[in-house]
Amino acid sequence: MLNNFISAANNVDVVLFYFINLNLQNPFFNVLIPIITNIGLYFFWFGVCAVLAIFGGEKGRNVALILLIGILIGHFISDYLKYVFLRPRPFMILTGVHQLANATNYSFPSGHATEVFVGCIIVGKKYGHLLLFILLAVLIAFSRVYIGVHYPGDVLAGALLGVGISILVLHFEDDILKLKNRLVHR
Repeated sequence: MLNNFISAANNVDVVLFYFINLNLQNPFFNVLIPIITNIGLYFFWFGVCAVLAIFGGEKGRNVALILLIGILIGHFISDYLKYVFLRPRPFMILTGVHQLANATNYSFPSGHATEVFVGCIIVGKKYGHLLLFILLAVLIAFSRVYIGVHYPGDVLAGALLGVGISILVLHFEDDILKLKNRLVHR
């Protein structure tokens, strides 16, 4: 029964992948989407942390710390899970993939989706406009399928992981900031 469910879910994932990756292709998106996908990189979020820490005052430094912790947790957990599940990327096993980027490790879950959901939810909660940030995260997660490096299930799992991590980090925000203040004011 479980094997049947996994097989059916995989079939749906492949059908959705081809729909997004092939049927939605157009010259404008082929230029724009590879640029947008880079917002999901943890290096981008490290830059956001630096800008907040330098120019954001006390609030910015606190948000940068919370954001950095969330991004690091998301990065390491998603990378670890890739080596648990060992799911090959779509372009490695499917034919006819419209590939606009390359990736070398495994596919499940999407680290980009994990990190962008962590980043967008934390920044959205701390600075407002949460819905706009979530829409940005969805667009970036979608971009991973469009450029041919992830299945929809990979980005959905990454998004759920990112939401969970951001909720957890925000839940412990006060404890983290108290510890920071104790360490800084020694």
